[in-house]
Amino acid sequence: MVSREDRATRKLCFGVNSALEEFDRASDNEFSNSSSDDESVREADDDKEEDPDFDDLDSSEDEWEPESEPSPKKQRLLLSPTSTPCTPSRAGASLSPWSALRGRSHSPRVRKRSARSMSAESDTGTWNDISVEDEAPVLPSFLPKRNPGPQLVMDRMYSPLEVFQLFFQTSVVDTIVKNTNSYARMRSEAGKKFLWVPLKAQEMYSYIALVIYMGLFSAKSIIDYWSGKDIYRLPFPKSVMPRSRFQAITWNLHLCDLKEDRANALKKGTRDHDRLFKIKPLYTDIIMACKTYFHPNRQLAVDERMVASRARISFKQYMKDKPTKWGYKLFVLADSACGYTWNFFVYEGKSSLATGKGLSYDSVMRLLDLSLLGNGYQVFMDNFYTSPGLLLDLLDKKTLGCGTIRSNTQGFPRTINNDLSLRAQRGSIRWLREGKLLFVRWMDTKLVSVCSTMHKAYDGATVTRRVRNPKSAWETSQIPIPAALKDYNKYMGGVDLSDALIGYYNVLHKTQKWYKTFFFHFVDIAVVNSFILHQQLAKSQNKSPLTQKEFRETLVSELVRIGTLSCPSPDPKPSTSCDPEPSTTQVNSKKEPCWPEYFGSDATKGRRICVFCKLSGSKVKTPVYCTKCSVPLCFVASRNCFRKWHAEKL
Repeated sequence: MVSREDRATRKLCFGVNSALEEFDRASDNEFSNSSSDDESVREADDDKEEDPDFDDLDSSEDEWEPESEPSPKKQRLLLSPTSTPCTPSRAGASLSPWSALRGRSHSPRVRKRSARSMSAESDTGTWNDISVEDEAPVLPSFLPKRNPGPQLVMDRMYSPLEVFQLFFQTSVVDTIVKNTNSYARMRSEAGKKFLWVPLKAQEMYSYIALVIYMGLFSAKSIIDYWSGKDIYRLPFPKSVMPRSRFQAITWNLHLCDLKEDRANALKKGTRDHDRLFKIKPLYTDIIMACKTYFHPNRQLAVDERMVASRARISFKQYMKDKPTKWGYKLFVLADSACGYTWNFFVYEGKSSLATGKGLSYDSVMRLLDLSLLGNGYQVFMDNFYTSPGLLLDLLDKKTLGCGTIRSNTQGFPRTINNDLSLRAQRGSIRWLREGKLLFVRWMDTKLVSVCSTMHKAYDGATVTRRVRNPKSAWETSQIPIPAALKDYNKYMGGVDLSDALIGYYNVLHKTQKWYKTFFFHFVDIAVVNSFILHQQLAKSQNKSPLTQKEFRETLVSELVRIGTLSCPSPDPKPSTSCDPEPSTTQVNSKKEPCWPEYFGSDATKGRRICVFCKLSGSKVKTPVYCTKCSVPLCFVASRNCFRKWHAEKL
């Protein structure tokens, strides 16, 4: 007698077996209808066997091929006579009887095709090796707007000071002096307790001289330059300016107009707000001077530059591949031959003027002032900037481009026919031309891809590399190199050369104000560009140029001479001469009197430590203050530090 439970179990198992039979019939039909697909897969496998450069690392992307016999996963699930009813005979089978009853069937798993293999099927292009000759492109003529080189009188030798003043002109210095005095006055009115004597242009040149000097002679702290310790005792900074005055100028240094700065601050959060307004006066003047006094040669380089800073500000960047990882990012266009910084701009974050084509595209187009440069220029860039769309747009403007490119960039050829594998021999080359674009892949220590609109695929050039011989020993050998890679290695280092020249004698100081960091960097740019102009002028006159160190030393001396030998005009407030014998200074080869001036306060308040006594180790306070030197000095019968100070200084 069969119980009701046994009858229900047998009925359920019969339904499961019926569903599995229908599943097998559907699977057989699917395999018979996909014979054409199997043939295409087998053809792809045949190509894989014939191609010696096939990359085995991509084997995981191969298409699934059906087996000649049914897979164990597709075998019928039968009830085992020794097992529990409705239990599949093979352990691990995932088909549920409930899914079978509901009409659910598991189709055979087919490995998903990768985007690379799918694009390879649709792309009919093929990578060529160097045995296939490429046709050289027709390049536009090189027609610069001005003759490349310094835009100065070429038969005249300029002094370092005269070249530097092309970038820090009198109007620029006067603007800084005016805004610095306004800022110091505002701080004093706000209740800041400090004594401020109005800054003058001549003193500002002395301040810049000390800033450049500190790049030549590096110390851990600013106060070390004025330290009286035996291991320091540097006489030069003391002879130019007291430490208190140098620090006072640094604290109150301001580049923009206060009223306009307040008006810009009210626009914060709107599109009209200018985040770089605090540096705009000097920022725009330096860029204009860089473009005016030099016209670059044909080869240009585009790259980023980092200005070190740890300030808490939104447009500070982090770049792990740069030696300076934290700081402000500048996009720079430099002459590849000499490293002259011709154009640059500070990256301040997402811009409202973006074209929608990406930061790399907008950066290159912004740096290339084609209306001022001319036609036929060659621009080299790295893979951050290079894209087929950018190079084609530059070519429409009669400007050539070349740069390394990422293989996943939009527009890069997706074909894998005859492509290089990761195990290709060093020096192997593959190239493919699509219209006016040339794509080249070259195996060096790793696989490198380049896109260019100005090169032929291979012109017979070679490069020296260390390779392994058949005995697995290292030896020096000549391997082929594409023309695009050879020129890229030659001309891409323009910005790096400029960075190196700046880094040798960097004047950057630690500061809490972000705009002061840019002031120091602008001084660096002005000095390095001045040095490059000096080199170019000396070369045109067949003279030996100064080294950068000698150039900076001479520049510092000439800047100090402006501040110390030129007598600033007296203040409008009444003053009294303090020395019956006038001192003399050399101004334009003439001896003119220069009377030091002072003012005194009540002896019970406003007293400060005498700077001359402090140099000798004592801390004597005095109410007398020299308005010319901006320092407190003793002026009593027993201690006439006022006279001694000016006698040593003059």
